[in-house]
Amino acid sequence: MRNISRFIQRLCVVLLPWLSVAAHAQDWQELSIADIMRGYQSGEISSEALTRYYLQRIQTLDQQTGVNAVVTLNPDALADAIAADQQRAAGNGTGALHGVPMLIKDNIDVKGLPTTGGSLALKHNIASSDAFLVAQLRAAGAIIVGKTNMAEWAFSPNVTVSSVAGMTRNPYNLLHTTAGSSGGTGAGVAANFAVAGIGTDTGNSIRGPSSHNALVGIRSTMGLTSRMGVIPLYLRNDIAGPMARSVADAATILQVIATADPADPATRHRPDNVDRNYLQALNTDALQGARIGVMRYYTQQASIDPAVLPLFEQALADLRAQGAVLVEDFAIAGFEDLIQNNWCNTFQDDVNQYLSQQTHAFATRSLAQVLESGLFLPSVAGSLNSMVENARTNAQCPDLFEHERNIHFREAVLSAMQSSGVDALVYPTWSHPARLIGDNSGPTGDNSQHIAPHTGLPTITVPMGYNADGLPSGLSLLGPLYSEAQLIGFAYSYEQATKHRRAPELATAQHNEQD
Repeated sequence: MRNISRFIQRLCVVLLPWLSVAAHAQDWQELSIADIMRGYQSGEISSEALTRYYLQRIQTLDQQTGVNAVVTLNPDALADAIAADQQRAAGNGTGALHGVPMLIKDNIDVKGLPTTGGSLALKHNIASSDAFLVAQLRAAGAIIVGKTNMAEWAFSPNVTVSSVAGMTRNPYNLLHTTAGSSGGTGAGVAANFAVAGIGTDTGNSIRGPSSHNALVGIRSTMGLTSRMGVIPLYLRNDIAGPMARSVADAATILQVIATADPADPATRHRPDNVDRNYLQALNTDALQGARIGVMRYYTQQASIDPAVLPLFEQALADLRAQGAVLVEDFAIAGFEDLIQNNWCNTFQDDVNQYLSQQTHAFATRSLAQVLESGLFLPSVAGSLNSMVENARTNAQCPDLFEHERNIHFREAVLSAMQSSGVDALVYPTWSHPARLIGDNSGPTGDNSQHIAPHTGLPTITVPMGYNADGLPSGLSLLGPLYSEAQLIGFAYSYEQATKHRRAPELATAQHNEQD
Protein backbone atom coordinates (compact mmCIF):
# COMPACT_ATOMS: atom_id res chain seq x y z
CA MET A 1 0.00 0.00 0.00
CA ARG A 2 2.86 2.34 0.89
CA ASN A 3 4.48 1.62 -2.49
CA ILE A 4 1.24 2.47 -4.31
CA SER A 5 1.00 5.73 -2.40
CA ARG A 6 4.56 6.64 -3.33
CA PHE A 7 3.87 5.76 -6.96
CA ILE A 8 0.80 8.02 -7.01
CA GLN A 9 2.78 10.87 -5.44
CA ARG A 10 5.53 10.53 -8.04
CA LEU A 11 2.97 10.33 -10.83
CA CYS A 12 1.37 13.55 -9.59
CA VAL A 13 4.74 15.29 -9.57
CA VAL A 14 5.14 14.38 -13.24
CA LEU A 15 1.56 14.96 -14.40
CA LEU A 16 0.43 18.02 -12.44
CA PRO A 17 2.48 20.54 -14.44
CA TRP A 18 1.05 19.13 -17.68
CA LEU A 19 -2.50 19.09 -16.27
CA SER A 20 -2.01 22.72 -15.30
CA VAL A 21 -0.93 23.49 -18.85
CA ALA A 22 -4.03 21.79 -20.29
CA ALA A 23 -6.34 23.57 -17.85
CA HIS A 24 -4.98 26.98 -18.79
CA ALA A 25 -4.64 26.41 -22.55
CA GLN A 26 -7.27 29.00 -23.42
CA ASP A 27 -6.47 31.35 -20.54
CA TRP A 28 -2.84 31.67 -21.64
CA GLN A 29 -3.51 32.59 -25.27
CA GLU A 30 -2.02 35.99 -26.13
CA LEU A 31 -0.64 36.62 -22.64
CA SER A 32 1.28 39.89 -22.38
CA ILE A 33 4.40 40.43 -20.31
CA ALA A 34 2.34 42.51 -17.87
CA ASP A 35 -0.25 39.69 -17.61
CA ILE A 36 2.52 37.21 -16.83
CA MET A 37 4.14 39.40 -14.21
CA ARG A 38 0.78 39.83 -12.46
CA GLY A 39 0.25 36.06 -12.64
CA TYR A 40 3.67 35.41 -11.14
CA GLN A 41 3.02 37.89 -8.36
CA SER A 42 -0.37 36.37 -7.51
CA GLY A 43 0.92 32.81 -7.79
CA GLU A 44 -1.59 31.92 -10.54
CA ILE A 45 1.23 31.27 -13.02
CA SER A 46 4.68 29.78 -12.61
CA SER A 47 7.59 30.09 -15.02
CA GLU A 48 7.79 26.30 -15.20
CA ALA A 49 4.11 25.83 -16.11
CA LEU A 50 4.18 28.66 -18.65
CA THR A 51 7.33 27.33 -20.31
CA ARG A 52 5.77 23.84 -20.46
CA TYR A 53 2.72 25.42 -22.07
CA TYR A 54 4.74 26.97 -24.88
CA LEU A 55 6.88 23.86 -25.37
CA GLN A 56 3.70 21.78 -25.62
CA ARG A 57 2.20 24.17 -28.19
CA ILE A 58 5.36 23.96 -30.28
CA GLN A 59 5.47 20.16 -30.07
CA THR A 60 1.78 19.69 -30.90
CA LEU A 61 1.13 22.52 -33.37
CA ASP A 62 4.26 23.76 -35.11
CA GLN A 63 4.95 20.83 -37.43
CA GLN A 64 1.45 19.41 -37.40
CA THR A 65 -0.11 22.59 -38.78
CA GLY A 66 2.71 23.22 -41.21
CA VAL A 67 3.69 26.56 -39.67
CA ASN A 68 7.25 25.26 -39.14
CA ALA A 69 8.52 28.25 -37.17
CA VAL A 70 10.87 26.66 -34.61
CA VAL A 71 14.09 24.91 -35.66
CA THR A 72 15.74 24.19 -32.29
CA LEU A 73 14.32 23.80 -28.78
CA ASN A 74 16.50 24.82 -25.88
CA PRO A 75 17.03 21.68 -23.74
CA ASP A 76 17.69 23.92 -20.73
CA ALA A 77 14.47 25.92 -21.05
CA LEU A 78 12.57 24.04 -18.33
CA ALA A 79 15.53 24.05 -15.96
CA ASP A 80 15.91 27.78 -16.51
CA ALA A 81 12.20 28.28 -15.83
CA ILE A 82 12.37 26.27 -12.59
CA ALA A 83 15.39 28.33 -11.53
CA ALA A 84 13.40 31.50 -12.27
CA ASP A 85 10.61 30.29 -9.97
CA GLN A 86 13.13 29.56 -7.24
CA GLN A 87 14.72 32.99 -7.63
CA ARG A 88 11.32 34.65 -7.42
CA ALA A 89 10.45 32.68 -4.29
CA ALA A 90 13.70 33.92 -2.75
CA GLY A 91 12.83 37.51 -3.62
CA ASN A 92 15.35 37.79 -6.46
CA GLY A 93 13.07 37.69 -9.52
CA THR A 94 13.04 41.39 -10.27
CA GLY A 95 14.13 41.54 -13.93
CA ALA A 96 11.78 43.12 -16.46
CA LEU A 97 11.57 39.76 -18.31
CA HIS A 98 11.99 37.43 -15.36
CA GLY A 99 10.56 34.05 -16.36
CA VAL A 100 9.28 35.31 -19.75
CA PRO A 101 9.68 32.64 -22.51
CA MET A 102 11.10 34.02 -25.77
CA LEU A 103 12.16 32.86 -29.24
CA ILE A 104 15.42 33.89 -30.93
CA LYS A 105 16.12 34.03 -34.67
CA ASP A 106 18.61 31.41 -35.85
CA ASN A 107 21.29 33.92 -36.85
CA ILE A 108 21.78 35.08 -33.24
CA ASP A 109 24.15 33.23 -30.91
CA VAL A 110 22.60 31.45 -27.93
CA LYS A 111 25.21 29.61 -25.89
CA GLY A 112 25.11 25.85 -26.41
CA LEU A 113 22.71 25.99 -29.39
CA PRO A 114 23.55 25.94 -33.11
CA THR A 115 23.56 29.25 -34.97
CA THR A 116 22.98 28.26 -38.59
CA GLY A 117 21.72 31.35 -40.39
CA GLY A 118 19.36 28.87 -42.05
CA SER A 119 22.22 27.06 -43.81
CA LEU A 120 23.24 23.43 -43.43
CA ALA A 121 26.82 24.64 -43.89
CA LEU A 122 26.58 26.05 -40.36
CA LYS A 123 24.61 23.19 -38.80
CA HIS A 124 27.44 22.42 -36.35
CA ASN A 125 28.18 26.04 -35.46
CA ILE A 126 27.49 25.70 -31.73
CA ALA A 127 27.68 29.07 -30.00
CA SER A 128 30.26 29.18 -27.22
CA SER A 129 28.69 32.32 -25.73
CA ASP A 130 25.53 34.39 -25.95
CA ALA A 131 25.24 37.31 -28.34
CA PHE A 132 25.42 40.57 -26.39
CA LEU A 133 21.68 41.20 -26.70
CA VAL A 134 20.86 37.62 -25.62
CA ALA A 135 23.03 38.19 -22.54
CA GLN A 136 20.94 41.30 -21.82
CA LEU A 137 17.72 39.28 -22.16
CA ARG A 138 19.04 36.61 -19.80
CA ALA A 139 20.20 39.23 -17.30
CA ALA A 140 16.61 40.54 -17.28
CA GLY A 141 15.39 36.98 -16.58
CA ALA A 142 14.15 35.87 -20.02
CA ILE A 143 13.79 32.13 -20.74
CA ILE A 144 15.08 31.18 -24.20
CA VAL A 145 12.63 28.55 -25.47
CA GLY A 146 14.30 27.98 -28.81
CA LYS A 147 15.56 29.25 -32.16
CA THR A 148 13.41 30.13 -35.16
CA ASN A 149 13.61 29.43 -38.87
CA MET A 150 14.75 32.17 -41.24
CA ALA A 151 15.37 32.89 -44.89
CA GLU A 152 18.71 31.22 -45.58
CA TRP A 153 21.58 33.69 -44.98
CA ALA A 154 18.81 36.32 -44.51
CA PHE A 155 18.79 36.87 -48.28
CA SER A 156 15.03 36.93 -48.95
CA PRO A 157 12.66 39.62 -47.67
CA ASN A 158 9.74 37.78 -49.29
CA VAL A 159 9.83 34.20 -48.03
CA THR A 160 11.26 32.27 -45.08
CA VAL A 161 12.78 29.03 -46.35
CA SER A 162 16.06 27.39 -45.38
CA SER A 163 18.11 24.26 -46.06
CA VAL A 164 18.02 23.63 -42.30
CA ALA A 165 14.25 23.55 -41.83
CA GLY A 166 12.38 24.16 -45.08
CA MET A 167 9.43 26.52 -45.48
CA THR A 168 7.75 28.56 -42.75
CA ARG A 169 4.09 29.27 -43.42
CA ASN A 170 1.85 32.11 -42.37
CA PRO A 171 -0.30 31.00 -39.40
CA TYR A 172 -3.14 33.26 -40.60
CA ASN A 173 -3.29 31.47 -43.95
CA LEU A 174 -0.99 28.50 -44.49
CA LEU A 175 -0.98 28.98 -48.25
CA HIS A 176 0.92 32.23 -47.83
CA THR A 177 4.41 33.30 -46.77
CA THR A 178 5.52 35.04 -43.60
CA ALA A 179 7.83 37.43 -45.51
CA GLY A 180 11.53 37.15 -44.64
CA SER A 181 13.98 36.82 -43.24
CA SER A 182 12.71 36.72 -39.62
CA GLY A 183 9.60 34.83 -40.66
CA GLY A 184 10.15 32.06 -38.12
CA THR A 185 10.11 34.52 -35.25
CA GLY A 186 7.09 36.27 -36.77
CA ALA A 187 5.09 33.07 -37.23
CA GLY A 188 6.18 31.63 -33.87
CA VAL A 189 5.16 34.68 -31.85
CA ALA A 190 1.91 35.10 -33.83
CA ALA A 191 1.07 31.42 -33.26
CA ASN A 192 1.64 31.81 -29.51
CA PHE A 193 4.73 29.59 -29.30
CA ALA A 194 6.33 32.12 -26.93
CA VAL A 195 5.53 35.50 -25.42
CA ALA A 196 7.72 37.42 -27.87
CA GLY A 197 10.86 37.08 -29.96
CA ILE A 198 13.91 38.68 -31.48
CA GLY A 199 14.47 39.18 -35.20
CA THR A 200 17.06 40.98 -37.27
CA ASP A 201 16.47 43.61 -39.93
CA THR A 202 18.87 44.55 -42.74
CA GLY A 203 16.26 45.99 -45.08
CA ASN A 204 12.90 44.62 -43.95
CA SER A 205 13.34 41.50 -41.90
CA ILE A 206 11.77 42.58 -38.60
CA ARG A 207 9.08 44.79 -40.06
CA GLY A 208 7.96 42.61 -43.00
CA PRO A 209 7.30 39.46 -40.94
CA SER A 210 5.73 41.60 -38.19
CA SER A 211 3.37 43.17 -40.73
CA HIS A 212 2.48 39.78 -42.25
CA ASN A 213 1.85 38.25 -38.80
CA ALA A 214 -0.08 41.07 -37.06
CA LEU A 215 2.81 41.89 -34.75
CA VAL A 216 4.61 44.95 -33.49
CA GLY A 217 8.19 45.10 -34.75
CA ILE A 218 10.84 47.71 -34.00
CA ARG A 219 13.86 48.53 -36.13
CA SER A 220 15.62 50.97 -33.81
CA THR A 221 18.18 53.66 -34.51
CA MET A 222 21.47 52.22 -35.76
CA GLY A 223 23.71 51.73 -32.73
CA LEU A 224 20.93 51.53 -30.14
CA THR A 225 21.14 47.73 -29.91
CA SER A 226 24.16 45.48 -30.35
CA ARG A 227 24.94 43.52 -33.52
CA MET A 228 27.68 41.43 -31.92
CA GLY A 229 27.14 37.67 -31.96
CA VAL A 230 24.80 37.91 -34.95
CA ILE A 231 25.52 36.36 -38.36
CA PRO A 232 25.61 39.46 -40.55
CA LEU A 233 24.10 40.19 -43.95
CA TYR A 234 25.43 43.72 -44.39
CA LEU A 235 26.68 44.69 -40.95
CA ARG A 236 26.43 48.38 -41.79
CA ASN A 237 22.65 47.96 -42.16
CA ASP A 238 21.95 45.12 -39.68
CA ILE A 239 19.85 45.69 -36.56
CA ALA A 240 18.36 43.22 -34.07
CA GLY A 241 15.11 44.03 -32.32
CA PRO A 242 11.84 42.91 -30.75
CA MET A 243 8.87 41.26 -32.43
CA ALA A 244 5.86 41.08 -30.12
CA ARG A 245 2.09 40.92 -29.97
CA SER A 246 1.75 44.38 -28.42
CA VAL A 247 3.51 47.72 -28.33
CA ALA A 248 3.95 47.40 -24.56
CA ASP A 249 5.74 44.05 -24.91
CA ALA A 250 7.99 45.36 -27.69
CA ALA A 251 8.81 48.44 -25.60
CA THR A 252 9.66 46.28 -22.59
CA ILE A 253 12.07 44.18 -24.63
CA LEU A 254 13.65 47.18 -26.34
CA GLN A 255 14.27 48.80 -22.96
CA VAL A 256 16.23 45.69 -21.97
CA ILE A 257 18.35 45.32 -25.12
CA ALA A 258 18.99 49.02 -25.83
CA THR A 259 22.24 48.76 -23.91
CA ALA A 260 25.49 50.14 -25.29
CA ASP A 261 27.93 47.39 -26.32
CA PRO A 262 31.57 48.55 -26.24
CA ALA A 263 32.42 45.84 -28.79
CA ASP A 264 29.98 47.22 -31.39
CA PRO A 265 31.53 50.14 -33.30
CA ALA A 266 28.10 51.55 -34.21
CA THR A 267 27.56 52.57 -30.58
CA ARG A 268 30.31 55.20 -30.80
CA HIS A 269 27.79 57.43 -32.56
CA ARG A 270 25.31 57.02 -29.71
CA PRO A 271 24.85 60.06 -27.44
CA ASP A 272 25.09 59.61 -23.69
CA ASN A 273 21.59 60.97 -23.03
CA VAL A 274 19.52 58.50 -25.07
CA ASP A 275 15.95 58.33 -23.69
CA ARG A 276 15.40 54.66 -22.85
CA ASN A 277 12.27 55.10 -20.72
CA TYR A 278 10.14 53.36 -23.29
CA LEU A 279 7.53 52.11 -20.84
CA GLN A 280 6.84 55.68 -19.75
CA ALA A 281 5.97 56.45 -23.37
CA LEU A 282 2.94 54.12 -23.28
CA ASN A 283 0.37 56.91 -23.33
CA THR A 284 -3.01 56.59 -25.03
CA ASP A 285 -3.02 60.36 -25.60
CA ALA A 286 0.40 60.45 -27.28
CA LEU A 287 -1.10 61.29 -30.69
CA GLN A 288 -2.88 64.39 -29.41
CA GLY A 289 -1.42 67.29 -31.41
CA ALA A 290 1.24 65.10 -33.06
CA ARG A 291 2.05 66.13 -36.64
CA ILE A 292 2.39 63.12 -38.92
CA GLY A 293 3.64 63.30 -42.49
CA VAL A 294 1.82 60.94 -44.86
CA MET A 295 4.19 59.24 -47.33
CA ARG A 296 1.81 59.34 -50.31
CA TYR A 297 4.62 58.04 -52.49
CA TYR A 298 3.54 54.55 -51.40
CA THR A 299 -0.10 55.04 -52.40
CA GLN A 300 0.36 57.14 -55.54
CA GLN A 301 3.71 56.67 -57.27
CA ALA A 302 4.17 53.09 -56.05
CA SER A 303 1.77 50.19 -56.64
CA ILE A 304 -0.61 49.36 -53.78
CA ASP A 305 -3.04 46.45 -53.49
CA PRO A 306 -6.73 47.47 -53.57
CA ALA A 307 -7.24 45.50 -50.34
CA VAL A 308 -4.41 47.29 -48.50
CA LEU A 309 -5.25 50.86 -49.56
CA PRO A 310 -8.56 51.07 -47.61
CA LEU A 311 -6.82 49.67 -44.52
CA PHE A 312 -4.24 52.47 -44.77
CA GLU A 313 -6.90 55.14 -45.34
CA GLN A 314 -8.79 53.86 -42.30
CA ALA A 315 -5.55 53.96 -40.32
CA LEU A 316 -5.12 57.62 -41.26
CA ALA A 317 -8.67 58.32 -40.11
CA ASP A 318 -7.93 56.53 -36.83
CA LEU A 319 -4.79 58.63 -36.32
CA ARG A 320 -6.87 61.77 -36.84
CA ALA A 321 -9.47 60.50 -34.39
CA GLN A 322 -6.73 60.22 -31.77
CA GLY A 323 -5.80 63.85 -32.25
CA ALA A 324 -3.01 63.62 -34.82
CA VAL A 325 -2.60 66.36 -37.42
CA LEU A 326 -1.89 64.69 -40.76
CA VAL A 327 0.30 66.54 -43.28
CA GLU A 328 -1.00 65.07 -46.52
CA ASP A 329 1.24 67.04 -48.85
CA PHE A 330 4.46 65.81 -47.21
CA ALA A 331 7.25 64.98 -49.67
CA ILE A 332 10.99 64.39 -49.57
CA ALA A 333 12.79 66.28 -52.35
CA GLY A 334 14.51 63.95 -54.81
CA PHE A 335 13.13 60.84 -53.11
CA GLU A 336 13.24 58.70 -56.27
CA ASP A 337 16.98 59.36 -56.60
CA LEU A 338 17.67 59.03 -52.87
CA ILE A 339 16.33 55.47 -52.73
CA GLN A 340 18.54 54.24 -55.59
CA ASN A 341 21.96 52.52 -55.38
CA ASN A 342 22.35 52.51 -51.60
CA TRP A 343 23.28 48.89 -50.88
CA CYS A 344 26.95 48.20 -50.29
CA ASN A 345 27.93 44.50 -50.48
CA THR A 346 30.07 43.83 -47.39
CA PHE A 347 28.65 40.32 -46.94
CA GLN A 348 31.90 38.41 -47.50
CA ASP A 349 33.93 40.64 -45.19
CA ASP A 350 31.25 40.57 -42.50
CA VAL A 351 30.60 36.80 -42.62
CA ASN A 352 34.32 36.01 -42.61
CA GLN A 353 34.76 38.21 -39.54
CA TYR A 354 31.88 36.44 -37.77
CA LEU A 355 33.14 32.94 -38.66
CA SER A 356 36.71 33.74 -37.61
CA GLN A 357 35.44 34.42 -34.09
CA GLN A 358 33.56 31.13 -33.69
CA THR A 359 34.73 28.20 -31.62
CA HIS A 360 37.66 26.27 -33.14
CA ALA A 361 35.57 23.09 -32.91
CA PHE A 362 33.64 24.50 -35.89
CA ALA A 363 35.87 24.07 -38.94
CA THR A 364 34.16 26.44 -41.40
CA ARG A 365 36.06 29.72 -41.09
CA SER A 366 35.18 31.57 -44.30
CA LEU A 367 32.51 32.16 -46.92
CA ALA A 368 34.75 30.39 -49.45
CA GLN A 369 34.49 27.21 -47.36
CA VAL A 370 30.72 27.59 -47.21
CA LEU A 371 30.60 27.70 -51.01
CA GLU A 372 32.89 24.69 -51.26
CA SER A 373 30.61 22.69 -48.97
CA GLY A 374 27.56 23.04 -51.19
CA LEU A 375 25.40 22.79 -48.07
CA PHE A 376 22.74 25.35 -48.90
CA LEU A 377 19.55 25.62 -50.91
CA PRO A 378 20.10 25.63 -54.69
CA SER A 379 17.97 28.77 -54.81
CA VAL A 380 20.54 30.76 -52.82
CA ALA A 381 23.60 29.51 -54.72
CA GLY A 382 23.40 32.37 -57.21
CA SER A 383 23.16 34.95 -54.45
CA LEU A 384 26.11 33.46 -52.57
CA ASN A 385 28.27 33.46 -55.68
CA SER A 386 27.20 37.00 -56.52
CA MET A 387 28.12 38.12 -53.01
CA VAL A 388 31.65 36.86 -53.60
CA GLU A 389 32.01 38.08 -57.18
CA ASN A 390 30.75 41.58 -56.36
CA ALA A 391 32.21 41.83 -52.88
CA ARG A 392 33.32 45.14 -51.44
CA THR A 393 35.32 45.67 -48.28
CA ASN A 394 34.25 47.49 -45.16
CA ALA A 395 36.86 50.13 -45.97
CA GLN A 396 35.00 50.80 -49.24
CA CYS A 397 31.64 50.91 -47.43
CA PRO A 398 31.81 53.10 -44.32
CA ASP A 399 28.94 52.93 -41.84
CA LEU A 400 25.71 54.92 -42.14
CA PHE A 401 27.10 57.83 -40.15
CA GLU A 402 30.25 58.17 -42.27
CA HIS A 403 29.23 57.28 -45.83
CA GLU A 404 28.45 60.43 -47.82
CA ARG A 405 25.42 59.01 -49.63
CA ASN A 406 23.85 57.76 -46.39
CA ILE A 407 24.49 61.09 -44.68
CA HIS A 408 22.89 62.96 -47.59
CA PHE A 409 19.82 60.67 -47.55
CA ARG A 410 19.35 61.07 -43.79
CA GLU A 411 19.74 64.85 -43.96
CA ALA A 412 17.21 65.06 -46.80
CA VAL A 413 14.61 63.12 -44.77
CA LEU A 414 15.21 65.12 -41.57
CA SER A 415 15.20 68.42 -43.48
CA ALA A 416 11.85 67.59 -45.08
CA MET A 417 10.42 66.64 -41.68
CA GLN A 418 11.70 69.84 -40.10
CA SER A 419 10.39 72.02 -42.94
CA SER A 420 6.93 70.48 -42.61
CA GLY A 421 7.07 70.49 -38.82
CA VAL A 422 6.26 66.79 -38.58
CA ASP A 423 7.16 64.48 -35.70
CA ALA A 424 6.98 61.22 -37.68
CA LEU A 425 6.18 59.76 -41.08
CA VAL A 426 3.51 57.14 -41.75
CA TYR A 427 3.08 54.62 -44.58
CA PRO A 428 1.95 51.02 -45.16
CA THR A 429 4.72 48.65 -44.06
CA TRP A 430 3.93 46.58 -47.16
CA SER A 431 1.63 47.73 -49.96
CA HIS A 432 0.63 44.15 -50.82
CA PRO A 433 -0.46 41.19 -48.68
CA ALA A 434 1.74 38.16 -48.10
CA ARG A 435 2.48 36.27 -51.31
CA LEU A 436 1.22 32.79 -52.01
CA ILE A 437 3.92 30.21 -51.35
CA GLY A 438 5.46 29.38 -54.71
CA ASP A 439 4.71 32.80 -56.20
CA ASN A 440 8.14 34.24 -56.91
CA SER A 441 7.11 36.94 -59.36
CA GLY A 442 4.01 38.66 -57.97
CA PRO A 443 4.23 42.17 -56.49
CA THR A 444 5.67 42.36 -52.99
CA GLY A 445 4.96 45.94 -51.97
CA ASP A 446 7.86 45.96 -49.51
CA ASN A 447 8.17 49.61 -48.41
CA SER A 448 10.64 48.89 -45.62
CA GLN A 449 13.77 48.77 -47.80
CA HIS A 450 13.94 52.48 -48.59
CA ILE A 451 14.40 54.89 -45.70
CA ALA A 452 15.35 53.27 -42.40
CA PRO A 453 18.09 50.86 -43.61
CA HIS A 454 20.03 53.63 -45.38
CA THR A 455 19.53 56.48 -42.92
CA GLY A 456 19.71 54.66 -39.59
CA LEU A 457 16.38 56.22 -38.56
CA PRO A 458 14.05 54.19 -36.30
CA THR A 459 10.78 52.65 -37.44
CA ILE A 460 7.99 50.76 -35.70
CA THR A 461 5.29 48.71 -37.42
CA VAL A 462 1.93 48.00 -35.77
CA PRO A 463 -1.08 45.97 -37.02
CA MET A 464 -3.58 47.96 -39.11
CA GLY A 465 -6.09 45.26 -40.12
CA TYR A 466 -6.71 42.24 -42.38
CA ASN A 467 -7.81 41.58 -45.93
CA ALA A 468 -10.62 39.24 -47.02
CA ASP A 469 -8.25 36.24 -46.87
CA GLY A 470 -7.44 37.00 -43.24
CA LEU A 471 -3.93 38.22 -44.05
CA PRO A 472 -2.66 41.02 -41.81
CA SER A 473 -1.18 44.36 -42.85
CA GLY A 474 1.01 46.72 -40.87
CA LEU A 475 1.33 50.48 -40.42
CA SER A 476 4.82 51.99 -40.16
CA LEU A 477 5.84 55.07 -38.18
CA LEU A 478 9.32 56.51 -38.77
CA GLY A 479 11.02 59.27 -36.80
CA PRO A 480 14.31 61.10 -36.19
CA LEU A 481 17.37 59.46 -34.66
CA TYR A 482 16.74 58.03 -31.18
CA SER A 483 13.04 58.97 -31.25
CA GLU A 484 12.00 55.45 -30.22
CA ALA A 485 10.13 56.68 -27.13
CA GLN A 486 8.01 59.08 -29.17
CA LEU A 487 7.29 56.47 -31.86
CA ILE A 488 6.32 53.93 -29.21
CA GLY A 489 3.87 56.47 -27.77
CA PHE A 490 2.31 57.10 -31.18
CA ALA A 491 2.08 53.39 -31.95
CA TYR A 492 0.60 52.62 -28.53
CA SER A 493 -2.07 55.30 -28.87
CA TYR A 494 -3.05 53.94 -32.30
CA GLU A 495 -2.93 50.31 -31.15
CA GLN A 496 -5.11 50.90 -28.09
CA ALA A 497 -7.68 52.81 -30.15
CA THR A 498 -7.95 50.17 -32.88
CA LYS A 499 -7.14 46.81 -31.22
CA HIS A 500 -6.46 45.10 -34.56
CA ARG A 501 -4.36 42.26 -33.17
CA ARG A 502 -6.09 38.88 -33.08
CA ALA A 503 -4.70 35.36 -32.78
CA PRO A 504 -4.64 33.04 -35.80
CA GLU A 505 -6.76 29.90 -35.70
CA LEU A 506 -4.42 26.93 -35.85
CA ALA A 507 -5.91 23.51 -36.47
CA THR A 508 -4.89 21.01 -39.14
CA ALA A 509 -2.52 21.71 -41.99
CA GLN A 510 -4.20 22.92 -45.16
CA HIS A 511 -1.07 23.57 -47.22
CA ASN A 512 0.02 21.80 -50.38
CA GLU A 513 2.54 19.12 -49.36
CA GLN A 514 4.35 19.59 -52.68
CA ASP A 515 5.22 23.23 -51.90
